[in-house]
Amino acid sequence: MKYRPASIVRLAVPSGTLSQRVVLATLILAAFGITLLGKAETVLFEKLRAGVVDFVAPIMSVVARPAATVADAIEGINELGRLRDENARLRAQNERLLHWQAAGLSLSQENDRLRQLMRFVPEPGVDHIGARVVGDSGGVFVRSIVVVAGARDGVAKGQAAMTGDGLIGRVVAVGNRSARILLITDLNSRIPVMFEGTRERAILAGDNTAMPRISFLRHTARVDSGDRVVTSGHGGMLPPGLPIGIVSNVAGEAIQVRPLAELDRLEFVRIVAYPEVTLGSASASAAGGTGH
Repeated sequence: MKYRPASIVRLAVPSGTLSQRVVLATLILAAFGITLLGKAETVLFEKLRAGVVDFVAPIMSVVARPAATVADAIEGINELGRLRDENARLRAQNERLLHWQAAGLSLSQENDRLRQLMRFVPEPGVDHIGARVVGDSGGVFVRSIVVVAGARDGVAKGQAAMTGDGLIGRVVAVGNRSARILLITDLNSRIPVMFEGTRERAILAGDNTAMPRISFLRHTARVDSGDRVVTSGHGGMLPPGLPIGIVSNVAGEAIQVRPLAELDRLEFVRIVAYPEVTLGSASASAAGGTGH
């Protein structure tokens, strides 16, 4: 009689189920027996348990070392992630601080320039306007600046332009919101001046260089380097006594004056409306060139 494979499988399945049940019952009886043994023979059970622990402890130690290494590696990776996030946060914070530092330095420098401008105090009753320089028409033939202040602010043609150091020029063109100031170094600038010590009168003439020249000075006048040059008030263009510059070089009749104000670094100016200055006198005066 021959058995087919399907018949063998059907006979093997009940045999496997029976063996599993026998093993389960044996384990239950063993566990129950161990429990009873632990209650009856406490000392023997403790020794047995200690022996088992002594046997298993080295194995657990060996197994625990790779686990601890893996845990440390995972913690290291997590720490690197946290450090990367912290680094990104610190970089962003540093950029913000650098931005505020630059803004603070800019405001500090602007404050210093405004404080310097405030060193010039006009006489009581004299109107004056502070203005920011927004354009420089400097070139080969022109020495002038553009400021954000115009007719709506009270700026008029012929008014004096000052810094905290001294006179820099006069207003020659006025718009509603802006004005152009002809600097004392411009070729068309002519300012009546006098030497503060000797009271000798002359004309300060611009020549498109950094140091304008003295002209129309008496041949008998004595001028030395370091003499202070101020406005004379002649012709009603400007009031007397406004500081302009210092004599820097005397070579015969060629006398150069170094302006007190740094004309190439102007950012703020004060436009002063002196009562003596009128459009008619400024335009009619032979000492005042206003056109370009």
